[in-house]
Amino acid sequence: MSKVRVRYAPSPTGPQHVGGVRTALYNYLFAKKLGGDVILRIEDTDQKRFVPGAIEYIVESVKWCGFDFDEGVHKGGPFGPYKQSERKEIYVKYAQQLIKEGKAYYAFDTPEQLNEKRAEAEAEKRTFKYDFSTRTSMNNSLVLSKEESKALLDSNIEYTIRFKMEPDQNILVRDLVRGNVNFNSSELDDKIIFKSDGMPTYHLANIVDDHLMEISHVIRGEEWLPSAPLHVALYNAFGWDIPLFAHLPLLMKPTGKGKLSKRDGDAGGFPVFPLEWIDPETGDVSKGYREEGYYSDAFLNIMSLLGWNSGTEQEIFSLDELVEAFDISKVGKSGAKFDPDKAKWFNQQYLWKKSDEELAIELAKDLVKRNITTTVDLLKVAVQMKERVVFVKDIYNSGKYFFESPVEFDQKTVKKKWKEQSAAIVADILNVFEKSESFTSAVLEADFKQYLEEKELGFGVPMIALRLSITGVGGGPSLFNIVEILGKNETLKRLKNNPSKIEAFKAAI
Repeated sequence: MSKVRVRYAPSPTGPQHVGGVRTALYNYLFAKKLGGDVILRIEDTDQKRFVPGAIEYIVESVKWCGFDFDEGVHKGGPFGPYKQSERKEIYVKYAQQLIKEGKAYYAFDTPEQLNEKRAEAEAEKRTFKYDFSTRTSMNNSLVLSKEESKALLDSNIEYTIRFKMEPDQNILVRDLVRGNVNFNSSELDDKIIFKSDGMPTYHLANIVDDHLMEISHVIRGEEWLPSAPLHVALYNAFGWDIPLFAHLPLLMKPTGKGKLSKRDGDAGGFPVFPLEWIDPETGDVSKGYREEGYYSDAFLNIMSLLGWNSGTEQEIFSLDELVEAFDISKVGKSGAKFDPDKAKWFNQQYLWKKSDEELAIELAKDLVKRNITTTVDLLKVAVQMKERVVFVKDIYNSGKYFFESPVEFDQKTVKKKWKEQSAAIVADILNVFEKSESFTSAVLEADFKQYLEEKELGFGVPMIALRLSITGVGGGPSLFNIVEILGKNETLKRLKNNPSKIEAFKAAI
């Protein structure tokens, strides 16, 4: 077997969808498992849809995920150039070869002529196809003389080159995911493979490039399966070896109905792009997993299991483990439902794997971004919050009280659990804490419990009053651990000032 070579070949029409990342990843895993190469090729034959910054976004997205390509538009290689707009002369040669061999032809039909044919077909309640049954009634080089065709070409009239699909032939697509898929050529039309602007369509460029770049396997989304028989027919027309195909299942909405789109992400509050994208024309911002606080290795893990499974109970994989475990035959045929909650679960698993020291460093960076300065021990904060958050940013969002005295109070808790005696109890505890020998969690908790015994009080009302005064919320980590982290001065200040604020807040509810 010749060396395995695969390619990821996106079009630079905007930000890369998570489905694109998954395709790139599966290509990478497949190649590396078999000791092969993976290349990045940019398919930009449709220059009207080119979006500035899209190529850079694709490269950055993949690198953020933790892997890269062996060759490609961003690093070169022996089979370049890797951008189709820079390979136009190559495609001209092969288009002309098909013309010369009678396997393709010039079509001079104007948009008006084509619309007229469609209207005629519609009136007869049939679908118009430009194929073996209609091509001889059209304005093309199969009908016109050589002299007429040449005259039209010399006049610089707009034209296309169409592939001449022979009827009633069985076309076999060998697919590593779906098995052998058979198509009848009579069901296919004569696709345009070249345009008069000097650019090929995707179909010709893709075939030529895959051949010249010695691509052994084509791993792509299932939306390309209907095009596969045309591609096989083109390979046959050139007399080239046909690569093996693997058409990956669609990524589905969280409901499982319909293809996942940006609109679904906007409605559900989750990203569908790996990185944040700012539209160069409108300035609209689309969320990215990186900017939302996901770890890159967690995101990679999420993508790996969208349509593939290892056949084991294992869910957490490093990149090396994924390479070792990956088997294209274990990619499913049906669509893979995207679960935003499962994505959060993955991130939480990776966050829990971080050391407390690593989390403290990440928390410090998050606070800098927020322009928050603090003297509290961030390592201790990380220890208290680690099991309670999904993202590092959640530490501040859920534990704001570590860094500033509460200015707002949980309405439900205040309304239900702040009692008439609560303020007086907090005042008592303030006096107790002032006299505590050591401002440590263990000592403070012991002093608190002794106070309850002396006053013959239950645990509930005093505890919630204390917590509300210090944190503003009704739950969280051990209150005495929080108090130790805050320190004596800050704790006493809150116990002195906040009960009156809570009283006023409750009165206004």
